[in-house]
Amino acid sequence: MRSVLQIASMLAAMVVVGTVFGIWFGFAPHSLSPAGYVEMQQQMIRALNVKMPLLGGVTIALTAGCAYLARKDRRALWLLGTAAAFFVVMGLVTRFLNQPINAIVIGWTPSAPPPEWEALRDSWWRYHMVRTIAGVVGFSLLAAGLLRSRSTQEGTPPRPLPSPPLT
Repeated sequence: MRSVLQIASMLAAMVVVGTVFGIWFGFAPHSLSPAGYVEMQQQMIRALNVKMPLLGGVTIALTAGCAYLARKDRRALWLLGTAAAFFVVMGLVTRFLNQPINAIVIGWTPSAPPPEWEALRDSWWRYHMVRTIAGVVGFSLLAAGLLRSRSTQEGTPPRPLPSPPLT
């Protein structure tokens, strides 16, 4: 059961954080024309605006479950609990900062965006960078926590890094 939960948590986090990271890495909104930006953003909103928050909630729940199961190892508990907290930050940024902008952008006509379109684009992108950083930190903590949890679950403490040779 523990292994299934750990794998599910890692897979869900991988999809959520990978999607957010991929948008940050591959999408350059400043290089698009106004019409191109609106069309691209509206397509992302249609494709991801409901699915990603749902998967984010699943990721938070699975990560919290892993933290609960690791409660006897304080370090693993801290790593996994903090990972869940960073995923919550991602969700809050999405819900209260990105999605209100999405609700505005989805109603725009691509050939005639409003005069304030650049300010909203820049705000959305800034918030997206915040949630991307939160996601990458959360994913890193999740991986570290699961590795720690697995090693203590198997009864073997984590091996220290080898010392460099003395010369």
